[in-house]
Amino acid sequence: MTYSGRAMYSTISRNGVLSLKLETVSIDEPGDDEVIVQVEAAPINPSDIGAMLGPADVSTLKASGRGDQSELTFDIPEGRLEKFRGRIDEPLALGNEGAGKVVVAGRNAKDLIGKRVGMFGGAMYADYRKINARDVIPLPDGVSAADGASIFVNPLTALGFVETARREGHKAIVHTAAASNLGQMLQKLCLAEGMPLVNIVRSDEQAGILRELGATHVLNSKDGDFSSKLLSAVEETGATIAFDAIGGGPLGGAILFAMERAAQNAMTSYNRYGSETFKQLYVYGSLNPEPVTYDLLSFGSQWSITRWLLLPFLSQVGEETAARLRQQVLDGLTTTFASRYTQVIGLGEALKPEILKAYEKRATGEKFLIDPTRS
Repeated sequence: MTYSGRAMYSTISRNGVLSLKLETVSIDEPGDDEVIVQVEAAPINPSDIGAMLGPADVSTLKASGRGDQSELTFDIPEGRLEKFRGRIDEPLALGNEGAGKVVVAGRNAKDLIGKRVGMFGGAMYADYRKINARDVIPLPDGVSAADGASIFVNPLTALGFVETARREGHKAIVHTAAASNLGQMLQKLCLAEGMPLVNIVRSDEQAGILRELGATHVLNSKDGDFSSKLLSAVEETGATIAFDAIGGGPLGGAILFAMERAAQNAMTSYNRYGSETFKQLYVYGSLNPEPVTYDLLSFGSQWSITRWLLLPFLSQVGEETAARLRQQVLDGLTTTFASRYTQVIGLGEALKPEILKAYEKRATGEKFLIDPTRS
């Protein structure tokens, strides 16, 4: 039996235009180790928006067609296209993770038929997804597709941050954009794990969200005394590792500077090379697309700035650790790792200009969920 349904694609053309539209695709019978899942829920994460819109200038949005025939196009500013040369004329299926019910299974996966599963592996903004059985996780009884749709990216990232900090010998963490869904999960996890956490946000409203969760250290980067408060929090917690979702601008450098200042304040003698305390800044997001600015002479001589991404982390820690972390997610799916959605939209609705502009803002506390069964 062949299944037919819609799937969302983002395509960059050679003439510098990005298009977003739904295509009708056919899915043939699954292989022995594959299943076909009817997608019931798929979150819109910042990483999904990055894949969806790439280098496009959102202010140039143009809409054509109606319903499932809708198409959105965006101009790509001069100079940005070169960085995406590998994507030119290659439709990119969207949606990193999701959940739904298994409707067909291959010979070796028959026990999954009828079960609701969480999935990770791309192409989730669709009516149906054929996927290897090893890439799905059966959800516990009573767990909805909405609860299970965000089972991978944010929960495993939060767990990955704590796991990374411990493996590298750090005793406290600094986190930016900390009131996000991921940030809220990390705060709850750190409380449960006894890991001190310094949260950096950009508004008093965001700070209130974290304090309601029991956060001790919440700093507003817009405050005039932010630098002194950051130094005090780093000194109190002993934080020497940070995970930065912002990327561009001076914030990452300010965090490393505070860590070095704290280390130097604890020194009993002067060292012209700075402290011997190692400081690690991991950049995992790019909410600020501006260039990164660092004063390299202010960090001492023991520091590192590098990228942190979930899939490389999981491959590095090995299957045994990855399995342990996945089980931890399942155990806390409706508590520590619960996701809260402010709006549920249909697959076609995701291409309405006013709705795209809303989720493209990536506003803290606003998370959209696509339910393809709605439209």
